[in-house]
Amino acid sequence: MASDTRRIATLIAAEIKARPEQAAAAIGLLDEGATVPFVARYRKEVTGGLDDTQLRTLSERLVYLRELDARRSSIVDSITGQGKMTDELAVKLAASTTKAELEDIYLPYKPKRRTKAEIARERGLGALADAILTDRRLAPAELAAAYITEAVPDVKTALEGARDIVAEGMTENADLLRALRAHMKDRAVLRSRVVDGKQEAGAKFSDYFDHVEKWSTVAGHRALAMLRGRNEDFLALDIEVDTDDSSPVKPVDRIIAAAYRIGGSEPGNVWLREVASWTWRVKLSLSLSLDLMRDLRERAEEEAIHVFSRNLKDLLLAAPAGSRTTIGLDPGIRTGVKVAVVDGTGKLLDTATVYPFPPRNDLRGAQSELASLIRKHKVELVAIGNGTGSRETERLVADMLTDLPAPKPTKVIVSEAGASVYSASQAAATEFPNLDVSLRGAVSIARRLQDPLAELVKIEPKSIGVGQYQHDVDQYRLGRSLEAVVEDAVNAVGVDLNTASAPLLARVSGLGASLAEAVVAYRDRTGPFQTRKGLMEVPRLGQRAFEQCAGFLRIRDGKEPLDASSVHPEAYGVAKKIVAACGRDVRALMGDSAALKTLDPRVFVDDRFGLPTVKDIIAELEKPGRDPRPSFKTATFADGVDDIKDLKPGMLLEGTVTNVAAFGAFVDIGVHQDGLVHVSQLADRFVKDPHEVVKAGDVVKVRVVEVDVPRKRIGLTMRKQADGGAKPEPQQRDRPGSFKPSAAKPKGQQPAAAQGSFGSALADAFKRK
Repeated sequence: MASDTRRIATLIAAEIKARPEQAAAAIGLLDEGATVPFVARYRKEVTGGLDDTQLRTLSERLVYLRELDARRSSIVDSITGQGKMTDELAVKLAASTTKAELEDIYLPYKPKRRTKAEIARERGLGALADAILTDRRLAPAELAAAYITEAVPDVKTALEGARDIVAEGMTENADLLRALRAHMKDRAVLRSRVVDGKQEAGAKFSDYFDHVEKWSTVAGHRALAMLRGRNEDFLALDIEVDTDDSSPVKPVDRIIAAAYRIGGSEPGNVWLREVASWTWRVKLSLSLSLDLMRDLRERAEEEAIHVFSRNLKDLLLAAPAGSRTTIGLDPGIRTGVKVAVVDGTGKLLDTATVYPFPPRNDLRGAQSELASLIRKHKVELVAIGNGTGSRETERLVADMLTDLPAPKPTKVIVSEAGASVYSASQAAATEFPNLDVSLRGAVSIARRLQDPLAELVKIEPKSIGVGQYQHDVDQYRLGRSLEAVVEDAVNAVGVDLNTASAPLLARVSGLGASLAEAVVAYRDRTGPFQTRKGLMEVPRLGQRAFEQCAGFLRIRDGKEPLDASSVHPEAYGVAKKIVAACGRDVRALMGDSAALKTLDPRVFVDDRFGLPTVKDIIAELEKPGRDPRPSFKTATFADGVDDIKDLKPGMLLEGTVTNVAAFGAFVDIGVHQDGLVHVSQLADRFVKDPHEVVKAGDVVKVRVVEVDVPRKRIGLTMRKQADGGAKPEPQQRDRPGSFKPSAAKPKGQQPAAAQGSFGSALADAFKRK
């Protein structure tokens, strides 16, 4: 077992650019139950400073490689049990680094239903196949005559049996499969066609009605779009290879011929060449095409999951407005605007429903009620959900605020994504059992302005809606990736132990849902925690869980000042040595950067805590409890621009990035329909990845380029050039055009300016959303 861990550690270390001993140490900690955030922050000496990104990759690869080893062991047992294990085969199995490679090797030994080749062997035709392969000078038909029996009535039947045996050998030849697969990955193209008669019903997939592009360069979002079209029976997809090769003998035939040394005009070689061609057409091309289609899906899913994860991280780590009394408005036209007031800790203070819009049209009454609530509770922020009726609601709030005396609250448009999911969840029902579902949404809107992270963790990550094709990807892989993002975000920020909800505490390293509920129940029963050590009194929370969670929990104004920092209790001794060296009280020293910068960290290193930990402690004392999130700011929507019909090309507007995809960024500019900044319009330079320029939650300035009211499409630009989107700089389009195998470069690789208008690029991109 130890040797397996060393081998796996060596493999992973090369991938994450670390030393094997670093990877081995991290694996040991994870196996003991430590979490990635804990290891990344509090075990730097043990791992040699591996960061959270390296550790996440290590954790994922560890699962894969251990699954690979388990499968390898199972295959070895199966082959050994059949009495077919050889030294050469054992070496090949041991050297396999992927599941696909392992399965290729196992294929000839894998128990399967009775095949034509097996039937042929039972009839004694295995010897005929061997004879043809051994001496190519002999005529196969003449050799076959010796094998005619009652079960094999003629030469034709004998040769067909020999063909089936040879063909099965070709389909189970791991080296041949590897060579053919590599050739196809390099040369294959993906062809998409519309299913006859589905042109009208499948119009949203019209970009792919007659589409060809190189398999190796298909972008993930295009692949998922085509796969969805196929799943909905609008498109037919095929993998084709060597369509541009005009030679009579195709490359795939040459690869098979090389594997079996088929050459010359001897009778045996002529027959084998025909068998090889037949095997490719009937068996290999189909199975390998299925492999490539599966690989394409996995590649596309990985890209989609990566985009979703990155957007989710940006959203979770968006700037919090802070602990200020907030009124949340969940806009509605016919059903009214739902109102909820929460205090600085998120506690619900008051609720109401107002009806300023048709059919009631009680505008004055609504404004009066809102003004009354603002005065009563000294509201500092007004959070307005960005759903239907949001601009109308914003306008009535703006009018109402003009009549209020200073200081006036600040109004902010807030994303409603996932609010309805939370409202109907068990967590919301437990927190507000007697509150109407619609009013719970207003509470969520208010709280997510105060602290997006604390509120969004209550919602299943997949329901937050910042991904593309999220329902088309492997849900287990997506869920696991998003859960890791949430865990990293929560622990990067830290959690207030005395105010955090159970869903937020559940994301803290070492806790989980059960212990989080136990912590909240204990807190409700005994009052606020005075020290981190008080956690040890919580039922079922033992030393191991305390070690994992303590450093990520904060206690403001408690008995121990260090409890408000990210300094782990296990290192309080070092922190107090640092404080003593400055001759100051810990409370007086915390935040005194000048005094702390005079210290030499090496002086405080001991047998347990090395230089990385000491430096972290000093940095934390300089800025205790620092929040890694940016300062709060919000977009200001233009007055009089409330609907897509109000937009005109050339308008300069401010908006908030709601989603970032491979082809660009979607921006909320306050007209109930996000506009798209295509990747070619994000900057006055070439942009390969939109995340280089923007992230979800950013406030940006954009200029309107195109408006398509019937199709609800808005084209925006962030470029500073005066011509905006008229002449995009050279940039790969979102969707390649027709691929011409004989050309040096697919059309999709040509500059966007040479391919068509900016409008067509936008249209392509909108279809990917």
